Amino acid sequence: MDYNIIRLIDRPELKKEMAKWFHEKWGIPLEAYTESMDECLLKTNSVPQWYLAMEDNEIIGGLGVVENDFHDRKDLAPNVCAVYVEEDKRCNGVASTLLNYVCADMKERGIDTLYLVTDHTSFYERYGWEFLCMVQGDDEPDMTRMYVHRD
Repeated sequence: MDYNIIRLIDRPELKKEMAKWFHEKWGIPLEAYTESMDECLLKTNSVPQWYLAMEDNEIIGGLGVVENDFHDRKDLAPNVCAVYVEEDKRCNGVASTLLNYVCADMKERGIDTLYLVTDHTSFYERYGWEFLCMVQGDDEPDMTRMYVHRD
């Protein structure tokens, strides 16, 4: 499988396609992604940041880094968010490559601790993430798992 990791700041012309793709995967309003990506392009050396895995000009995966991924622990920031790999591309190392890339890229920017909220219970441990605590998601009745990755 041959794919590349693309940073939005390196390929700003992908913003519209990228925002639409994340919106379709997560159901968060398109405008929210567009605003975050506009901010990313203004603040190229800090948060937020957006990344894609692309195979032959097709998006096969992606994730972002934002201050807060819709939870009550504003002190646990920044957050990796919107991690998604197309179903037919899973189990090929795409998520691992994306996660490793974003950790290294953020470390180069002086950010060596990242947080992530998820309902998965064993997936992220495989990639060096550790369970930290439970957090309350915005407008969510149940608590959600918070993970941390420290470099």
